Amino acid sequence: MLVKTKAIVISSLKYQEKSLIVKCFTETDGLKSYFVHNAFSGKNNKQKIAYFQPLNILEIEAAHKNKGTLESFKEIKLWAAYHTIHIDIVKSTIIIFLSEMLHHSIREEENNEDLFHFLETALLWLDSHDEIANFHLILLLEITKFLGFYPDASTNDYAFFEMTEGIFTPFQSLSCLSENETTLFRKLLALRFDSNQQVFNGKERQQLLKIILDYYSFHLDGFKKPKSLEVLKEVFS
Repeated sequence: MLVKTKAIVISSLKYQEKSLIVKCFTETDGLKSYFVHNAFSGKNNKQKIAYFQPLNILEIEAAHKNKGTLESFKEIKLWAAYHTIHIDIVKSTIIIFLSEMLHHSIREEENNEDLFHFLETALLWLDSHDEIANFHLILLLEITKFLGFYPDASTNDYAFFEMTEGIFTPFQSLSCLSENETTLFRKLLALRFDSNQQVFNGKERQQLLKIILDYYSFHLDGFKKPKSLEVLKEVFS
């Protein structure tokens, strides 16, 4: 079946000498993996390697067999050309980290247009703004809405956040954040991308990042922490 859709590049893996296997999150069909033959050769090759940088937003025409095998592109072009993301060291580090997070978090080959549109809007926001210190924290927390484990904030005046159930509780248990950590987490829940970026200092952001990664680990079987985590920590240290 021939499909025209927007697609966000999640990852690309070199195959043999000249080819690529590219994983994309598509607007119409969810997660799809594609085989790109001779991606590194041919002067007139339209499937240029630059298209497949992490979290690029593409417009593609592709043949989808929907048999669990690798699909193939027919046409590719950039849907939105980023102006700052790939040349700003902080933004590019965030992008690499988030692409790894999405690679380990989005697993189902099914349509999820709401998640696609959220990611698309968020990436374009990142590209056009400079105050971005909390962007990755807010985005990762917001994504849990679409993955099914967003924290229940209906009782967020309680002193402790319980990680396995995703609720605030008046009683502390082994799976609860400390009272100080809960206060930080509660503050993060109230933030939006355009909120004051100075609300946390560097140490607090590191604490919150660890909390979010632990939260993902509680709720996603086999979740792996990104290899780029240490680089991200260095950038925000």
